[in-house]
Amino acid sequence: MSHLSVLPILLPMFTGALLLLLGRRSVALRRLCCLLATLLQIPLALLLMEQASAGLQVYAAGNWVPPFGIILVVDRLSALMLVITAVLAGAAVVYGLRGDDHLGPNFHALFQFQLMGINGAFLTGDLFNLFVFFEILLIASYSLLLHGHGSARVRSGLHYVILNLAGSALFLIAVGTLYGVLGTLNMADLSLRIAQLPAADAPLIGAAAMLLLVVFGLKAAIVPLYFWLPRAYVAATPAVAALFAVMTKVGVYSILRVYTQLFGDTAGPLAHLADAWLWPLALLTLALGSIGALAASTLNGMIAYLLVVSVGTLLAGISLGSHDALVGSLYYLVHSTWICGALFLLAGVIARCRGPRFANRLVSGPALPRPMLLSGLFFLAAISVIGLPPLSGFIGKVLLLRSVGTGVSAAWFYSLLLGSGLLAIIAFSRAGSTLFWRIDTAARAGEPLDSMRLIAVMALLLCSPLLVVLADPVLAYLDATARQLLEPADYTRQILSGGIDTGGAP
Repeated sequence: MSHLSVLPILLPMFTGALLLLLGRRSVALRRLCCLLATLLQIPLALLLMEQASAGLQVYAAGNWVPPFGIILVVDRLSALMLVITAVLAGAAVVYGLRGDDHLGPNFHALFQFQLMGINGAFLTGDLFNLFVFFEILLIASYSLLLHGHGSARVRSGLHYVILNLAGSALFLIAVGTLYGVLGTLNMADLSLRIAQLPAADAPLIGAAAMLLLVVFGLKAAIVPLYFWLPRAYVAATPAVAALFAVMTKVGVYSILRVYTQLFGDTAGPLAHLADAWLWPLALLTLALGSIGALAASTLNGMIAYLLVVSVGTLLAGISLGSHDALVGSLYYLVHSTWICGALFLLAGVIARCRGPRFANRLVSGPALPRPMLLSGLFFLAAISVIGLPPLSGFIGKVLLLRSVGTGVSAAWFYSLLLGSGLLAIIAFSRAGSTLFWRIDTAARAGEPLDSMRLIAVMALLLCSPLLVVLADPVLAYLDATARQLLEPADYTRQILSGGIDTGGAP
């Protein structure tokens, strides 16, 4: 069990390498390997969550104990993100195996390398390896975005690649600055050194911290760095777009981790330096994402903008900085990732049933097969995303609204969050009436309904009522997670002293 913490990285890494060795041989074997490796991530993540509930788990590769060497840290937050990713990836891969994997080469290997990068970003305990895992997941995502070919994917992929390469360059500059001044990149050690930072070095470290905010903001897709997301997600295949739903959360996770651990209460003159920026940017992201969803001309375009709305909502809650706001943000993070993923898959199902001529365009088209079932799933997803009772979106928004308190900030947050819900109701009403009621009898229908793709959609949509049914244990876990995040000194002490699982002697 001492090596359990590294398995979420090693499992997709070795599976991806094996799938590359298999090449184009044995389609059934490649599909089986990818499916088993992905589904195995779910019990593995749940087991790590159970261990994280008992205490912080630190894995020192090669027995190089902190602050030296590479460490992986499994705390409550990283374990939660692993569970979110595993469930989302399981549904995405089931959908993808129904034919999307044949649209281009090496889908299965790229999918595994993407998981490796995402899991590594959640587990790493130092900034340099956060950069390394960012690059792994980004390189895999470049290829997955182009999977299926087509000029639209190439154009979207070019913008996506250029922006993220620029972000990677800024990340390296920030990391190099931190290392040059502080002599370490281990996040626990960094927090101690920033707390003892001489006043003369504070401006340089502050500049590096703001560069990191730009990088993480680009990954999270916040204003004004979100314009790449709708185009990229619309161009991606449904399985890839669903998996990409967690990629913005990697940026949100990085902001939460770095700016609570390194630049929290103990950071002296640099304490909470990002808060003054996060709050207005989060509200702008929430507002502009809602307008984008209302103006979208395609179903998956509308969903992409709703993903931007979820990022704005999350960052608004995080920037409040209170315990209750963090609990509400984490609950909303779980809900929004799974439901947006389900919506991307459902949009793919609807597009196939409408045929390539109509696809996701919000125009009248052919009658859909089993309209009661599809419209019911669409309605379930809509009320969950909008935040209407009795589903998980309602609980997440109520928790956030209760945490904001009173005053000008509360007035802005109430207005924008409730206003975004109203705009989402209008957007979903327009989309639903167009897709299910405005029928063109002369239009030719597309493919018949695929039961396995539908099962993948239902599995993710089922997570919303499950989050309601299991609200007590989920909120208890999130409550403890928020307490752990707001006590970075305990996190630092546990990493730098004892209790470390090792990967063998150097």
